[in-house]
Amino acid sequence: MCLSYFAVENIEEVESVELLNFKINTHALMMNKIRKEDIKQEVFDLYDDYAHNRVDRREFMQKLSTYAVGGLTVTSLMSFIMPNYTDAIQIKADDPRLDSKYVRYQSEKGGGTIKALLSEPVNAKEKLGGIVVVHENRGLNPHIEDVARRAALAGFISIAPDALTPLGGYPGNDDQGREMQSKLDRNKMLEDFIAAFNYLKNHKDCNGKVGVVGFCFGGWIANMMAVRIPELAAAVPFYGGQPEKEDVPKIKAPLLLHYAGLDTRVNEGWPAYEAALKENGKQYAAYVYPNVNHGFNNDTTPRYDKAAADLAWKRTIDFFNEKLK
Repeated sequence: MCLSYFAVENIEEVESVELLNFKINTHALMMNKIRKEDIKQEVFDLYDDYAHNRVDRREFMQKLSTYAVGGLTVTSLMSFIMPNYTDAIQIKADDPRLDSKYVRYQSEKGGGTIKALLSEPVNAKEKLGGIVVVHENRGLNPHIEDVARRAALAGFISIAPDALTPLGGYPGNDDQGREMQSKLDRNKMLEDFIAAFNYLKNHKDCNGKVGVVGFCFGGWIANMMAVRIPELAAAVPFYGGQPEKEDVPKIKAPLLLHYAGLDTRVNEGWPAYEAALKENGKQYAAYVYPNVNHGFNNDTTPRYDKAAADLAWKRTIDFFNEKLK
């Protein structure tokens, strides 16, 4: 059965047509679920541009409409490619195996009082290694909270700060979250995560060994925390921007770096970074996962690749078990 759709003649029609298409296609979409394999790579690249503020919503939808062919609509493509936080959460907020709660800590050089999710296993019999979990460029959304709980369930105490706290915190949707985060100074946000490191390092349930894992923007933060914090015990950037060459000699922490094979934007900085790491004798391991997109670890979007994500996360937890215990 082919999906019905209305062609979009110009961008002014897009948003009203979206609603009409949604009503027409709801039943059809249930019977004909879009598959990741049916979507052109250009759509994922376009979403990456949108998710990183290189195109605005209007331009994104206009360009997306060119791929609304063969039974696909702008609405169905939007619905497919956007995050689904309802169905993808692996560890629920009230999981009885964990003690998860929101805390506030001081970031004097950053945003002031910062809200964060603090999670640890309820049955811990000794002090735990700590992990700072750093969100993408949209604040502490449900996916990153879920990742923080996964880290805690693996046997660590984790803290996941919300860098949007000075503006009221994650607003409940990623579009607004990206807009809010774009208004903040990323170097001040870096200070917020450095302050989270200090909060966790001195927590009564932490053994004093603290690492960081971050995704996208959070990957850059993880790299920069390695530059800025001599006591950092481990850093795991997922598809993160690299520090400047002159900063690499400052890195003391061992690094585990994950890159997506199709992520040409971030990957273009890797050869120079690797050369500087080698030149300065730094301890690192790097993996490039072939044929996967930026964001492959995020299981709330179709960029997710289960095989690559499972392998990268296993490597991450093994690395933290080695460095933080």
